Amino acid sequence: EKSVAVPHVIEFDAVGLRYGQGAEVLKDISFALPAGSFYFLTGESGAGKTSLLSLLYLAQSPTRGHVKLFGKAVRSISRDDLPEIRRKIGVVFQDFRLLDHLSAVDNVALPLRVAGYDEDEIQKRVAELLMCVGLGAHLNAKPPTLSGGQKQSVAIARAVINRPHILLADEPTGNMDDKSAARLMRLFVELNRRGTTVVIATHNEGLIRAFPYPRMHLINGRLTVYPVGYSPDQPYLRTEAPRV
Repeated sequence: EKSVAVPHVIEFDAVGLRYGQGAEVLKDISFALPAGSFYFLTGESGAGKTSLLSLLYLAQSPTRGHVKLFGKAVRSISRDDLPEIRRKIGVVFQDFRLLDHLSAVDNVALPLRVAGYDEDEIQKRVAELLMCVGLGAHLNAKPPTLSGGQKQSVAIARAVINRPHILLADEPTGNMDDKSAARLMRLFVELNRRGTTVVIATHNEGLIRAFPYPRMHLINGRLTVYPVGYSPDQPYLRTEAPRV
């Protein structure tokens, strides 16, 4: 029986990115992520992780090459269709981008309000999720009164409240103690189990060891994809791993 190929939600083909007249920050990037996959994105500071993520959530256009999201060439997506595609992508930024004048609940509710959900449904879902990320006692707190880790949790809740098809996170556990980081990773794993494709940029090797997912590694703007259990400091041969 012929199996149906899993569609790729993200495809990059020989993508390059430069800012202005500068040198390319991403060079010949090619990869395809199947729907429902989970990848870590690693690399030294300045290797191009944030630039790669910005291409994925359509904040930048590639200088060359081709990007497809959900099977559509990004270049051919009309301005009118962009908001709908962006709604399928949850993003956790390094600088949180919370609205300081809104409570934690109202920050997290924004994507649902934009999408036109019923207010009762919004309140229920937001409160449940904030409890889940450990902020049950801070539902009405505004961001300036929260710690870095708590702000990060609000930002993550806002990114996942809409059950996005793709979740992109830039150092999502950077401001957290290990216990909070593990709790958030479990949330990402659960979302992934329900079908969300997850890409997490991180420097945290402990996290990568604790959660067995493949990694995409950037060095000087070039990308290598490593299977689970391999890391960039090991010689990696594209052969089958020994059976243990």
